[in-house]
Amino acid sequence: MLYHDNSMNPKNRRVGSVDLETGEVLDGVFVHFNPKRNSYGNGWVMNSQEALTELARDKDLKGETFRVLLYLLGRLDFENWLLVQGNEICEALDMKRQNVSKSIVLLEEKGILIRNEKKIGRSYAFRLNPYYGWKGKVTNLEDYRRQENDESIRKLKLVTSDRENTSLTKVQSKKEIVPPSSEVSELSKQFDIPTEKLEKLLSHFQSVHDSSV
Repeated sequence: MLYHDNSMNPKNRRVGSVDLETGEVLDGVFVHFNPKRNSYGNGWVMNSQEALTELARDKDLKGETFRVLLYLLGRLDFENWLLVQGNEICEALDMKRQNVSKSIVLLEEKGILIRNEKKIGRSYAFRLNPYYGWKGKVTNLEDYRRQENDESIRKLKLVTSDRENTSLTKVQSKKEIVPPSSEVSELSKQFDIPTEKLEKLLSHFQSVHDSSV
């Protein structure tokens, strides 16, 4: 039974409950509510409508590949992990193993599946690219995207650095293979001095001369 004290200002009144058996006044009110139910039964996954449209328009993704993709979506674990053996897919979809393997390779090439670098047992584990769907907390999805963005920037910096180093090496190589002039070659033979050493001496004398002018 609900109880409230009328002697106090309505704005500051105390609401409580009364134990019908003992008459004890209890602070607070008991509220009954039904537990929240999952409308999708055993599980669900969030999908990007834009990504689904792209999948539908991709002419490389045909019947069996789509079946494999849909089955993997149905077996998706939290944080987008896919721990599904090839034999299971073969039996569930009544497909040949080689066709299942081809489908997974194609999905990986399309960037729909992401292969984990480390093996789990004898097999590689895969993750669904979060662009196409996500199973888990939204905050974890945001963290994942942030990590992927940071990793992409790091790889871009590495590629840029490698290209700069390659270009520098090519320039240095070009400088190294420039043949000496005919005059230097003749002087080298005449005084029996290696052309490389003679060029350095001439360069040194030239720099001394320029600085004294």
